[in-house]
Amino acid sequence: MNDDLSTETGTSTLRLLWPQWQGAAPDVVGALAPELPLPLAQTGYSLGTHILDLLVPANGQRTEVVPVGNYSPTLGTERGVYAREAVIGQLRAALGILRATDPTRVTTLGGECSVSVAPFSHLAEKYGDDLAVVWLDAHPDCTLPESKYDGYHAMAISHLIGHGDPEVLDALPATIHPSRVALAGLHAWADDELPNVQAWGLTTFAPAVLNQGPESLITWLKATGCSKVAIHLDVDVIDSDDIVFGLGMEPQGLTRDSVIKTIGALHGTADVVGLTVAEYIPRQVLALQELLAKIEFPA
Repeated sequence: MNDDLSTETGTSTLRLLWPQWQGAAPDVVGALAPELPLPLAQTGYSLGTHILDLLVPANGQRTEVVPVGNYSPTLGTERGVYAREAVIGQLRAALGILRATDPTRVTTLGGECSVSVAPFSHLAEKYGDDLAVVWLDAHPDCTLPESKYDGYHAMAISHLIGHGDPEVLDALPATIHPSRVALAGLHAWADDELPNVQAWGLTTFAPAVLNQGPESLITWLKATGCSKVAIHLDVDVIDSDDIVFGLGMEPQGLTRDSVIKTIGALHGTADVVGLTVAEYIPRQVLALQELLAKIEFPA
């Protein structure tokens, strides 16, 4: 991605920090991170965002932070979406930042998977049919409010392609046709989710294919005719038998080398106008944080 700077017509590249955690429902978080107290596990995405901010070079880009609410045990499910009011409010805040800065490229560091919805919708409005999306993720993120799971992060692709909560869809400046969306590295899904992938006509690439090389994905991208691409990297796409970065542990995923080669090949084929890194849960750091909080240090 190109560097910097603000201009009279907007920002060239925006670095968007979005420590959203409310998209992941507490029952799933608690089951997948039983070694941590639930409040710490739920809000772990926020700490993950700050760590990503330390690790990813800023390159002089303008940085904006989406304000995110603190932990509350009173959050519940409304209209099939956990913490619905919070996630819609934070979506609108992110879209407000994007409208005000009008970037041509966006680097987003999150937070759970839904942090790609606002920046990718912004890019879809800007580039129209010239934008393709590659969603590197173990999961398809194609659930709906009426699905069994009420976590909004599992509905990210659904809303990006025009399905889901009417209030969310009304807030988005644009959606993306499913023919221009590829689910890359897909290897885990819910029973009520896979039918949506098939019905909506999304193209999928299994880890076994991409671990042999990115050629098939690049062929798909060229066939879309798009000169621009937005990439979502959910860190749980990486084989959990190799290393665990995300909340869930999904074996038989992509190798780290395949992720690097795939994103490199996408850069070599199209103009990468969006890149998100999401779903990072720093388990060991969170456990250390809990431990240190209970130790009295010298004044």
